[in-house]
Amino acid sequence: MHFFFFIKHYSLVKCDYIHILRTFLDFYFTKLYVINMQRDIYQKLLEWKSSPRRKPLLIKGARQVGKTYILQKFGEQEYSHVAYLNFEEEPLLDDFFKYNLTPEKIIRNLSLYIKHNIEVAKDLIIFDEIQASNNALNSLKYFNEKANEYHIAAAGSLLGIKLSKPKSFPVGKVNFLNMYPMTFLEFLDAVKQGELRKLIENTSEFIPYHEPFHRELIDLLRIYYYIGGMPESVQFFSETNDFFKVREIQKEIINSYILDFAKHAPTQDMPKITLIWESIPAQLGKENKKFIFSVLKKTARAREYENALKWLEDTGLILRVNLIKTGKIPLNTYSDRSIFKIYSLDVGLLGALAKIPPDILTHGDQLYKEYKGAFVENYVAQQLKSHKETELYYWKSAGSAEIDFICEYGNDIFPLEAKAGINPRSKSLSFYDQKYNPNILSRTTLLNLKHDGKICNYPLYAISLFPKLSKSIVNHR
Repeated sequence: MHFFFFIKHYSLVKCDYIHILRTFLDFYFTKLYVINMQRDIYQKLLEWKSSPRRKPLLIKGARQVGKTYILQKFGEQEYSHVAYLNFEEEPLLDDFFKYNLTPEKIIRNLSLYIKHNIEVAKDLIIFDEIQASNNALNSLKYFNEKANEYHIAAAGSLLGIKLSKPKSFPVGKVNFLNMYPMTFLEFLDAVKQGELRKLIENTSEFIPYHEPFHRELIDLLRIYYYIGGMPESVQFFSETNDFFKVREIQKEIINSYILDFAKHAPTQDMPKITLIWESIPAQLGKENKKFIFSVLKKTARAREYENALKWLEDTGLILRVNLIKTGKIPLNTYSDRSIFKIYSLDVGLLGALAKIPPDILTHGDQLYKEYKGAFVENYVAQQLKSHKETELYYWKSAGSAEIDFICEYGNDIFPLEAKAGINPRSKSLSFYDQKYNPNILSRTTLLNLKHDGKICNYPLYAISLFPKLSKSIVNHR
């Protein structure tokens, strides 16, 4: 019997079995990784290693976005030795941190445990799934204060939850990096289209791409809508071109997340978390994509679900985009956290949740017309979050005008409208322009690069250029 058939049909309230399944899934997803998956975060790791401000590093990110893989690869290529310790796989490791947090003693004990003398600066110490050991998490403070010469990088899929709780270690004692699913640019590298990536990255002005490149990038974008950026999905597709097997992988990832709900979430919130997670396609499939609690169930109220929403946000499984009431700096002072949209961390997983078959997405069938806007908005939110790491907002007038994303960069606000096709006509940007008169207006569509007066058009595949190109126009005025 296929193992995931067993997962699907076994009750999630059987906690002993949950632990067994979780262990299997961790092994399954870790061991199937194939080497040579390039990730942009690698450059940030190099900068961390050589930084005069280097402290113990914490990498936050959802499960299976590639944190373990990239840290091990970084250690193997940039250090003499890797001391890898996983606090979920080996819970007894916590004992080394329980009674004494003196760095010298911890290093001595860990060296004995791994049968290797950990050397200063030459070895990379990896504390994986560190959220499973609060003592190890707290030890990073003392490593920073008393033994910062040791290079320590820690990762955890539930770190956001751990750090959101009271009595966490002082944040000022560590460096942080966030890790997300692979961006479209990383996807291009993975499917051996690195030259097209360079074409986008080397773009410095609004000159349209040659039509053959433009069309090829649109085709690859449609594939990305389906594959998404989860590393195992991308890796498998790059080697096999098998869309149907990729969907199986995505379903397995979703199953592992549901097991996390049962294992790690507060018991009273677990059903609510599951309801929210499974409702994402229905929420985004509406014409008005604002999150509606009654979609979960008719009697649902916001205050009953806020903890569940926060849990999903802290684990990195959803991206939350709050409404702003006015387009002025700073945006966070004008945001309304009671009105928001939520997007999946990955557009490929959104397709799996919505049970969208591959031929609909990749061939642009009208059958998925109702969902097309949802995929485009989810894709744009995912790319903006990964590339810019900024808070995302949206704006809506008292009438029907709505701008999908409002982004603050430096001293400027950049409104961005996302459209699925090649017909960009919309009254919303004009309405916003009349009301707030921003320096530049931007939209992202399937049209080529174009700058027409105050409006800049970014092809969806080149959304990574936003708002750099727009900002350059503002600066040269």
